[in-house]
Amino acid sequence: MIDRELVTRKLVLISTELGPLERLAALSLDAFLADPTHAVLAERYVERAVGRMIDVNYHLLTESGHPPPPDYYQSFLALAGLGACPAGFARRIAGAAGLRNRIAHEYDEIDPQRLHAALSDAIRDIPEYIRLVDAWVSGRD
Repeated sequence: MIDRELVTRKLVLISTELGPLERLAALSLDAFLADPTHAVLAERYVERAVGRMIDVNYHLLTESGHPPPPDYYQSFLALAGLGACPAGFARRIAGAAGLRNRIAHEYDEIDPQRLHAALSDAIRDIPEYIRLVDAWVSGRD
């Protein structure tokens, strides 16, 4: 059974990451690169937001009777299978799982220029994710 309180709590926590991400995304590339702490902050906010989205994904999927997906990327794609979001959106936001893994596991150096560009995607997609998931869960109440 889907735990509405858990999902709501996670969605609220995810939404708290948006303000700082929006401020970092609003910086020009030169301003973003001028202070190395900007990249560190961006990495941490992205890692936390995407990690929480992944938690929500796994909860929704497993509590809806589906097996856990094989990886975080697939957890976003599987949301479309539930009807929680359109397939195109699921494919687009699934890339956030790869960025989160590169940050969390330090697979390779994160290019600050690419990170700055990814912030625009994050501030576009995270609110949409919150809206879609909240609507889907509300429709099941």
